[in-house]
Amino acid sequence: MVKEIKSKIIGYEVVKPEQPAVEPEKPENNVVQMHESVERPEMLLGSTYKIKTPLSDHALYITINDIILNEGTEHEQRRPFEIFINSKNMENFQWVLALTRVISAVFRKGGDCTFLVEELKAVFDPKGGYFKRGGKFMPSLVAEIGEAIENHMCMIGLLKNDLDDHQKAFIEKKKQELTAQAKKPEASHEQDSAFPEGASLCGKCSTKAVIYMDGCMTCLNCGDSKCG
Repeated sequence: MVKEIKSKIIGYEVVKPEQPAVEPEKPENNVVQMHESVERPEMLLGSTYKIKTPLSDHALYITINDIILNEGTEHEQRRPFEIFINSKNMENFQWVLALTRVISAVFRKGGDCTFLVEELKAVFDPKGGYFKRGGKFMPSLVAEIGEAIENHMCMIGLLKNDLDDHQKAFIEKKKQELTAQAKKPEASHEQDSAFPEGASLCGKCSTKAVIYMDGCMTCLNCGDSKCG
């Protein structure tokens, strides 16, 4: 059949044989997410963190046990499952026990549990905080428990450090240079801080690590700088 073309040809396309339709990949339905119904295995991986404050002669030992979900698959992830806090000092036994049960319940609930870190670190002791070894200020014992949980979440990859490898290397190099310059043979054995003597308190990470460096006040602990 002949068809007369009366209009101007503005484009053309070669007809190709039809290709078989590709079915979209179906999402895997067997991926296990953290929720209340996940049963506790016989064995869990655990990490213990020691807290020694100047407020007590006895240290606190924080143990966080993790569960491995979807082990051996590309969806494998490590999530905190429970927490225990032990100490010889029984003065804070009631609220410490209550705190561990609440935190463990939040871990097993599923979803984003990283908010616990900021909530705990924002707790201030009305009697005043204290400086831990290294010169970092802790507003309360609860805040230091929150920091231990934060360190654990960073270790298992649930939280990420704001500093990249280049920034970490630069800060570590500057810290070593300044420490070597300030080192004196008669230095006091009571100097526990890992940062130069005379450093001021950082408003971001609460560590005595802010010094004047390269024309700007810079924190050697978290990298916070007044110059942006």
